[in-house]
Amino acid sequence: MDQITKLMVEQLKDAYSAERQALRGMQKMMRNATSQKLKEAFQLHIEQTEAQVERVEQALEMIGGKPGRKVCEAMRGLIEEAQHEMEENDKGPMMDVVIIAAAQRIEHYEIAAYGTMVTLAKAAGQKQLADLLAQTLAEEKETDGKLTQVAESEVNPTFIREAKGEGANENAQGGGRRKAS
Repeated sequence: MDQITKLMVEQLKDAYSAERQALRGMQKMMRNATSQKLKEAFQLHIEQTEAQVERVEQALEMIGGKPGRKVCEAMRGLIEEAQHEMEENDKGPMMDVVIIAAAQRIEHYEIAAYGTMVTLAKAAGQKQLADLLAQTLAEEKETDGKLTQVAESEVNPTFIREAKGEGANENAQGGGRRKAS
């Protein structure tokens, strides 16, 4: 196996591990989400991710590799961080904001990984491999855009209204003190 193929195999093994970890993480995020649009976005991307895992297996097969036991440490860290943040918040609008933030960190990592693999495959003259991985790259970018759209159209405004409403209630009940000027 030449150096180029060896590097591609290692990158794909990392992507395989990342996708499998992300799949489990997204399932937990979906269970903790309260926004119906957010749950729907996760359901769609979970289905896409299952196909992406198969695509990575296919890509590895194309270049003579196997998934193996490699663990993507970066994804492990992103998933652990998401888990901690979810544990620190109650379900509701704030949890949805936290979930979107965590999910977009994951998507951005995947976009970087697949972007690198696509350009490497193109540079190596592996057009079929590049095209296969470009499908996943496009899906990751689409999911990131969908998460932004859900955040902007629903989740963030709901959280802001609720957070401001709580603050107003505290002040009305005498919980908030203002310094006289």
